[in-house]
Amino acid sequence: MKRYRFKKLDAFAAAGSSGNPAGYVRLSPGEEITDRDMQQIAHELKGFVSEVGFLRDGTPGDSDLAIRYFSCEREVEFCGHATIAIMDDVVRSDDRFRNRESLLLRTNKGVVTVLNRTGEDGMVYIRAPEPEFSDARPDTRETAAALALDVRDIDPAIPIGVVNAGLDTLLVPLASLDACIRCSPDYAALRAFALAHAVDVIVIYTRETAFPGNDLHSRVFAPTFGYLEDPATGSGNAALGNFLIRENLWTNRTLVIEQGPDRANPNIVRLLRPDDGGLMFGGRGQVRIDGEYVLSTGDSPGQPE
Repeated sequence: MKRYRFKKLDAFAAAGSSGNPAGYVRLSPGEEITDRDMQQIAHELKGFVSEVGFLRDGTPGDSDLAIRYFSCEREVEFCGHATIAIMDDVVRSDDRFRNRESLLLRTNKGVVTVLNRTGEDGMVYIRAPEPEFSDARPDTRETAAALALDVRDIDPAIPIGVVNAGLDTLLVPLASLDACIRCSPDYAALRAFALAHAVDVIVIYTRETAFPGNDLHSRVFAPTFGYLEDPATGSGNAALGNFLIRENLWTNRTLVIEQGPDRANPNIVRLLRPDDGGLMFGGRGQVRIDGEYVLSTGDSPGQPE
C-alpha cells in the first residue's frame, strides 16, 4: 500500500451552494509518485471529485510550488477550480505562505501568479494563462442541437467564440436565464460534438442573472474529461472573461459570475482585471475531508466507463 496526504476540497462555494469538488494530494519534499498512480487515484475518485491536483514544492528560481491535474480519464493541462481550492488551503495552512502577498505556481500551462487576499476579502486569485483566440467555431444550429436547445435560445447579438485560457473553450451566448437553466444536453452527444470540434469544454452564458449585482450566469460542460457538468469553473470563466474583453463587452475592473443549474443557489466566481494587465479569477475553498489516500499497488485503473 502507498499512502499520500489527501484532502477533499470544495471550490467557489457560496452561501447555500455546493461549490465544485476537487481532490488534493500534497507531496512532501523528495516524495515521488508515478503518472500511473496519479491517474489511478483520479480514476478511483470518479464521481466524488471532478479533478485531483498533485502539489509539490517548486524549483528555486522558477516557482514556489508545482502542480499537475488529473481527471478520471486523463491528465488535465490546467484546472481552475482545483487551483483555487488548493491554493486557498495552502495560504491558510502553510506558514511559509500565510503572510505572502503572492506566490508562483508552475502548471503545464506555465507559471501562474497566486494572489493571497484572504485577509482582505477572504479569497485567493489566480492569474489565468495568457489567452489564445481561435476563429474556428461550429455552426450555430449544430451547436444548439448538441446542447439540446432551440437555435432561438442562442443570443444573436454576441458571436460564438473559442478561447484557450488553460483549456480549449467554446463560448455560447444564450438569450435568457431560462434557456441557461433548462439546458440539459445528452452526455454522449455533447462529448462527440466536443471531440469533433477539438474543444475541451463548452461554456453557455447569459447576461440575464438570478440575482441583482451579478453580471452573468454561466454553466460549464466538460464531457471530454469523463463527466457532463463542471459546477464552478476558473478556466472556463476566465476564457469567457477574455472573450468579453476582446469584444468590448466587459470594461469594468471586476465581473461577478453566478454559475450552475441551481437558480436559487448558484456558485460564485469573481474575475479581476489587475492593473498590470491580464485576468485573474478568484474564490475560496472549503476543506471537507482531511486525511490520507491509501492506494493499493496491485490494482489497475482499468478503463473508464
